[in-house]
Amino acid sequence: MRRIKLIDNISGLQLFQLMKPVIFLIISIVFTKSHLTRSEIGQWEMFMFIAGLITFFWVTGIIQSLLPLYHRNRTYRKLGDNGSTKSPEIFNAFLLLCFFSLLVFALGQGVKNHFSVFHFSGNVPYLNLLLLYVLLNSPVQLIEYIYLLNNRAYRIFQYGLYTFTAQLLFIIIPLVLEQDLIWSIYGLLAITFVRWIWLIVLLRRYTEMRISVEFMKEHLYLATPLILTTLISGSAQYIDGVIVSVVYRDPDQFALFRYGAKEFPLVLMLANGLSNAMLPEFSTRERMKESLAKIRVKSERLMHILFPSAILMMIFARWIYPRMFNPEFHKSTDVFLIYSLLIIPRLVFPQTIIVGRKKTHITLFAAIIEIGINIPLSLFMIKWGYNLPGVALSTFIVYLVSKAFLIGYLWYKMKIRPSEYIPLRLYAFYSALIAIVFVLIDHRIIDIR
Repeated sequence: MRRIKLIDNISGLQLFQLMKPVIFLIISIVFTKSHLTRSEIGQWEMFMFIAGLITFFWVTGIIQSLLPLYHRNRTYRKLGDNGSTKSPEIFNAFLLLCFFSLLVFALGQGVKNHFSVFHFSGNVPYLNLLLLYVLLNSPVQLIEYIYLLNNRAYRIFQYGLYTFTAQLLFIIIPLVLEQDLIWSIYGLLAITFVRWIWLIVLLRRYTEMRISVEFMKEHLYLATPLILTTLISGSAQYIDGVIVSVVYRDPDQFALFRYGAKEFPLVLMLANGLSNAMLPEFSTRERMKESLAKIRVKSERLMHILFPSAILMMIFARWIYPRMFNPEFHKSTDVFLIYSLLIIPRLVFPQTIIVGRKKTHITLFAAIIEIGINIPLSLFMIKWGYNLPGVALSTFIVYLVSKAFLIGYLWYKMKIRPSEYIPLRLYAFYSALIAIVFVLIDHRIIDIR
């Protein structure tokens, strides 16, 4: 069908990953326009923050390590060796996700009466519902990758369109009806249950339900460095939230920071979508030159779209924020402007090549460098009077250092020059341009309110 040809695996996954921040941005806007107080909005943000904090690293590690193992692993040399056209790899990855979900759920139940945030007395708001959400939500994040590995690009888009639209309605309708926040959380759980039904249907259709301890060992051997890498590296923004909650001890300040600590959705999701979709491309040495050229072309296209879009968003951010949310959130703009600069390290992809070649220990080392810089630098920024924007600035610096290290590794150890996968002149031009615009905005030379 023609519609399938219009969307390939890369664009399908990019569109899917773009839907999530767009939907949550709409939800954030509705929240600020609703009857909820800023403290209640802070509770919602903390609910989503903790759900991500305790799951993002192992979910990402298990899924990303599945992609280069699919069709290319020691346990199952060739898909179909046993006469089946279905994948045992996906089913065993699903079991791993379920195991970790149950483990986190059990640990959460064990410590839930001894855990609090903001140094308040009492527990995290809606902690029982939070643990249930973690239990249900983590395995369903495999769905889009089942479609990806089976070259069902349009289905990725279709699944995202249906479920994210339903999620938006399930969360905001209770607020429109002026119900308590807990009903929005019930709505979030309801759509997660729907995704579980969808997942079971896909598992029956595309997977061979055969447990393989050998494959799980092989999978975890590759996944463990990625899990640790994602925990350390990907936690930079989560660490920001932890630092803000500990230092300021105020849900209002946490809400202000979280509303600002949002990368331009197009950048984060399209970059991650390209990176994840390209991982299987680098799993064989024979296709390296072709894959390097492909990621260079794809990243160049992204730069032409994303850098101008991010610059435009930065210019109008101080005008948009008070109107999109409400005047109380104008302080979030400074944090958002700094987070917009993350486009500079986001749009180069040395990590994709390294993980695709299964050298996950290198990304782990880069992550250790990140964590070693991020925490002390964030605390110093606060001490020096930079406050919330200082925390964001430290994250930007950390991401630059990490990408520089990975680029250096590819160049000196794997003999892959940056020009082979980065359009250097275009990248340097756009990076300088967005930096100049940021300085002009920061010094109020450009000041649209």
